[in-house]
Amino acid sequence: MNIHEYQAKAVLKEYGAPVAAGVAITDAGEAESAARQLPGPVYVVKSQIHAGGRGKGKFKELGPDAKGGVRVVKSIEDVVSNAKEMLGNTLVTKQTGAAGKQVNRLYIEDGAAIARELYLSLLVDRTVGRVAFVASTEGGMDIETVAAETPEKIHTIPIDPETGVTDADGNRLAEALKLDEPAKAEMVALAKTLYKAYTEKDMSLLEINPLIVLDDGHIRVLDAKVSFDNNALFRHPDIVELRDTTEEDEKEIEASKHDLAYIALDGDIGCMVNGAGLAMATMDIIKLYGASPANFLDVGGGASKEKVTAAFKIITADPNVKGILVNIFGGIMRCDVIAEGVVAAVKEVGLKVPLVVRLEGTNVDLGKKIINESGLDVVAADDLDDAAQKIVAAVKGA
Repeated sequence: MNIHEYQAKAVLKEYGAPVAAGVAITDAGEAESAARQLPGPVYVVKSQIHAGGRGKGKFKELGPDAKGGVRVVKSIEDVVSNAKEMLGNTLVTKQTGAAGKQVNRLYIEDGAAIARELYLSLLVDRTVGRVAFVASTEGGMDIETVAAETPEKIHTIPIDPETGVTDADGNRLAEALKLDEPAKAEMVALAKTLYKAYTEKDMSLLEINPLIVLDDGHIRVLDAKVSFDNNALFRHPDIVELRDTTEEDEKEIEASKHDLAYIALDGDIGCMVNGAGLAMATMDIIKLYGASPANFLDVGGGASKEKVTAAFKIITADPNVKGILVNIFGGIMRCDVIAEGVVAAVKEVGLKVPLVVRLEGTNVDLGKKIINESGLDVVAADDLDDAAQKIVAAVKGA
């Protein structure tokens, strides 16, 4: 689960991280009051959407010469005018895709006298099986370019879970970021603070870009992006309350109600598969044969007929879907349950696009019998390769 920048900063502030004063608003009429709560005279008006690259983003409605989604201003009047211009409009960034995201919230924050911009994040490093810090002296909006073109400027420091962050770990981070006092000592303390927040709140990503060194030599969290492990949210009702469903795909919201692992993509072949690995392989082979998947959807190993029906409805609700591939390898999951769910869903919502079904494993003969006797216009496939070729050909009109 993702949260907004202002929410992430509030969480980090509870743990003692240094963040600037700021006020979140949802109405331009609140802008003046918000600004007057801050020291000034410099203010930052920040779009709050679940996507990066806001500073370089462009508003669809404002033309190519308009400012981006993060604006530095020097008066309360400018805070108000920019808030009126930004709220309600659609911000397009590298991470939103061409459709962009409507800006429904702004964060009015106190300005900062920036001497240096650094990059710092926490994530799970699967190569060593530990939580690790990723740090770079090249912070700011072009960190992706730094990682691609000068990877030697990216430093990874894994943390021993038995000890947590030690002074030695903090000093390594400070050295990687080339910090002097007082920032060096503050970095050691901040590293411990961030690791504590990351582990206690079951985060999957904590990214600070940039972490800044101020003109006075102190450090501050200038931006924060935080994601949480969905599987651990039952332990954090306070975090669940931060969820903003307006930032999520409606199909993904519906999928979460049925405990389905669903991610919307930009292709045109809907996929329903059991098992994350098989789902990834299914998407890969669709790409291999020249098409693109419209979603990742793992119905899980123990799905019921009702769950399968819900999954099929979600796929067919996507207007971009021009064909559907059901790929089931029955281990714990039974092929007849999948077949019953597919038949029930098609009878309820109809079938307007080609459907290819590949079943293998537990109760496969019964599953095929249910499909064959349903009267549905379904193309059967012998294996995954055959299924992929058939759905791609059907979508392309071959």
